[in-house]
Amino acid sequence: MTIQVLPYNPKWPQMFEEESKLIKQALGGNCLAVHHVGSTAVPGLAAKPRIDIILVVQDTQFARQDLVKIGYLDKGELNIPFRLYFSKEKKQHGINLHMYEDKNPEIELNLLFRDYLRNDTETRDQYAELKFNLLKQKESHQKNNSRFTGYNLGKDAFIKECLAKAGFKEVCIRACSHYDEWRAARQFRQKYFFDRVPVLDPYTWTFDHKDHIHFILYQGIDIVGYVHLQLWPEQRSAMRIIVIDESYRNKGLGTHFLKQCERWLKHQGFKILQIESSKEAYSFYCKNGYAQVPFNNPDGEATHHEDIAVGKRL
Repeated sequence: MTIQVLPYNPKWPQMFEEESKLIKQALGGNCLAVHHVGSTAVPGLAAKPRIDIILVVQDTQFARQDLVKIGYLDKGELNIPFRLYFSKEKKQHGINLHMYEDKNPEIELNLLFRDYLRNDTETRDQYAELKFNLLKQKESHQKNNSRFTGYNLGKDAFIKECLAKAGFKEVCIRACSHYDEWRAARQFRQKYFFDRVPVLDPYTWTFDHKDHIHFILYQGIDIVGYVHLQLWPEQRSAMRIIVIDESYRNKGLGTHFLKQCERWLKHQGFKILQIESSKEAYSFYCKNGYAQVPFNNPDGEATHHEDIAVGKRL
C-alpha cells in the first residue's frame, strides 16, 4: 500500500466547497452541518490528497441512501460507533466523509484538532514533519493485522497531545483498533478480573473473533473503561465484561458506557442484552433496568454459582 503526502494545495478548500454544495442539495433538510476537517482543512499543511468531511444529520439512514446516490461508497462504522464512514474517488483527489448525528463528541474532537493546527503554525509544521518521517518507515505502508496502516497509527500520540492542549474532555466510545487500545483492554481484563483467580486471561482469542466486540471508553485522551460484548443468535447479546478504571469511578461513567453499549446493540438489530452480574454489581444493573432472567448461554456454559443472571430488552 503506497501512501502519498503532498505539499498544501490552495485548491483543497474549493474542492470541499464544491462537494459540500452537492451534499446539501442531495440531503436537503436532513443536513444540519458540513465541516471541512483533517489536514486538507489546515492552510499550509502537507496532506494526502483526500478531502475529509464531517457531515451532521438528523437521520443517518435516510442520509445513507442519499449519499450512495451521489457516488459515495458506504463502508459502515469501522472503529467509531455511531459514525458512518463513506468514500468517493475523483480524478485529482479522494473524499473521506464521516457522518454523525448532532452532538456526537467526535464532531468536537475533529474541529478542535483542526483549529488547533490552524492557530499554531509551529505545531502544524511538526505534524507535517512527522508525516514525512512516517512515510520513510516500511511499517507505515502496512496494516499488520489492523484496520489501519502504520502511518495512521503512528500519528495517534501526536494527535492526542494536541487534543489535550486544546482542552478536549468529552467522553467517547471506540472499538479497539490502535495498539494502545488493545494494550489497555488486556490490562483491564487481567487487573480487574483474572488476577483475582489468579490466572492469565484465557480469552484473548476473542480479540480476533467476529462475534466478540471490544470497546474502549475515553474521557478526553485518557482510556478510562473497557467493555467486552458477545453477539449471540436470535438477536441476543451478552456483556462479558464492563469495567471503569478505579480512579474514574463514581462519576457516572459506568452508566454512560452501559447506555452507549445498549444503544449500539439496538442499532445493530439486537433486542436483548444479558449479563452474569457479581453480587457487588447487581444493584448497578437493577438501577439501569435489568431484571433476573435465565442466562441461556448458546455455548452451553452454565452461569457461575456466585453470579446473578440478569437481562434487559433493548
